[in-house]
Amino acid sequence: MPTSTYAITMLCAGIGIPILAALNAALGGRIGSPVAASVVLFAIAFLSAASVYATGMFKPSASLLAQPKHLFLAGVLIAFYVLSITFIAPKFGVGNAVFFVLLGQLISAAIIDHFGLFGAKINPLSITRAGGIFLMAAGVYLTQQA
Repeated sequence: MPTSTYAITMLCAGIGIPILAALNAALGGRIGSPVAASVVLFAIAFLSAASVYATGMFKPSASLLAQPKHLFLAGVLIAFYVLSITFIAPKFGVGNAVFFVLLGQLISAAIIDHFGLFGAKINPLSITRAGGIFLMAAGVYLTQQA
């Protein structure tokens, strides 16, 4: 697949994050329970992922149970994200909540890439890259100013 396809796919995923936050926060507010809204979101997400898996396009290459247990922390992290954004976005604003999510993503991604954590491709944090990350963070900050 060309890298432009990867970039466009991830751009769409990024576009979806604030939409997800706003929709799930609205659902949580309407039903009076951010936790229930999150459970519904995960049920629909599970059914969506299971449907894609059922197509046969993606098959596991090794036994799921034989994998290192720390890899399953990803499920806890996505639950934390969804629960926190669903609860906080209505009180703090979707833009403000996503600003801090993006800031956290920039910091975490730079650390993961620099050290090649979790099997990621190593991409050392140079002065130029750090400056670019700072400019991205500043840009996201500026978008939230009145």
